[in-house]
Amino acid sequence: MIAKWTRRMAVGAMFAATALPAAATETIKAVVIDGYPARALWVKEFTAFFIPEVDKRLAESGNYKMDWQESYGGSIVKPKGVLEGVKLGLGDIGIVTTIFHNSKLPSQAISAATPFIAPDARAVAKAVDEIAKEFPTMQAEFEAQNQVYLATGVVLDTYQVFSKEPITSIKQMEGAKVAGAGMNLRYLEGIKDAAGVRGGLTDFYNMLQTGLVEKAMLWPEAAKTFKIAEVAPYMLRADLGAVNSKTITVNKDYWDKLPDEVKGVLQEVAVAYRDHVAGIAMDRAEASRAAFVEAGGTIVEMDAGEREAWANAMPNIAAEWAAGLDEKGQPGSEMLNAYMAKLRDAGYTPVRDWAAETVTN
Repeated sequence: MIAKWTRRMAVGAMFAATALPAAATETIKAVVIDGYPARALWVKEFTAFFIPEVDKRLAESGNYKMDWQESYGGSIVKPKGVLEGVKLGLGDIGIVTTIFHNSKLPSQAISAATPFIAPDARAVAKAVDEIAKEFPTMQAEFEAQNQVYLATGVVLDTYQVFSKEPITSIKQMEGAKVAGAGMNLRYLEGIKDAAGVRGGLTDFYNMLQTGLVEKAMLWPEAAKTFKIAEVAPYMLRADLGAVNSKTITVNKDYWDKLPDEVKGVLQEVAVAYRDHVAGIAMDRAEASRAAFVEAGGTIVEMDAGEREAWANAMPNIAAEWAAGLDEKGQPGSEMLNAYMAKLRDAGYTPVRDWAAETVTN
């Protein structure tokens, strides 16, 4: 009787245990913002890769799930307004286009300040993100904007020059008005009477169409997306270099309330997204050049000697960049040397050794 009673108690306990409700999954709302439209590569892949990957990894434990609200194309902020929008809490997570904020995020200009090195988005993205995690400067700049840095991304294989008329040399760029954004406008400083005109990617088509500029610096995938061949049918393949221009950040107040598990997943997926987008940028580079030609465009290869002449005509903006950080007590020169070393280790030889020179006052 005692054994039978014990068995009944065990069976009853088993059923009681299985009858207990499972732990509830907590839902966390996340507002994602970018001023660029959903068709832009990095925005499209945030929807197609970042969000599903976060959802998949959180589902493994079942403790949390995200309620995503995506707001792109100016519905909450314009392209230049993401940094301020995340700072103010208009968005919880943002894709910040850092080239618009050189004064607030100076260290993010490291790859833009070192042109003519690597046209490979994957190598540049990895090198910049490693620098951000090895040196506290980059993350501190975002902290000052009430944000937490997740990862830096590169969405372009390399800047090229698109124009209304064919060009083969920097001589033919003299006196030209050229659209650009951020640091790449300084690439024109060694070219006689060339004038950089600041604009956003979404503005370039109209700037070229209306004659505000005759040329623009952007990359083939963007040229395809925004139909640049219609208004600038010539591409000078100058391979100015891949540049980091997108950083995934999270509002600090929002971040502080997130569970550690969710924080960890967001950090991991941000790095995976970094490599994913850079890989797509490289995969699409050749296809985008072909699409440019199919749309009526013509690609002109720039002579190696002309590339060297362009690089040498420029002021050493890399040394200036490093010196500016050094003066503020930040390790600018150390970051520059480390970055150049990472790209050399990845197999890239700079047309001009920016780190070997010093700024003379």
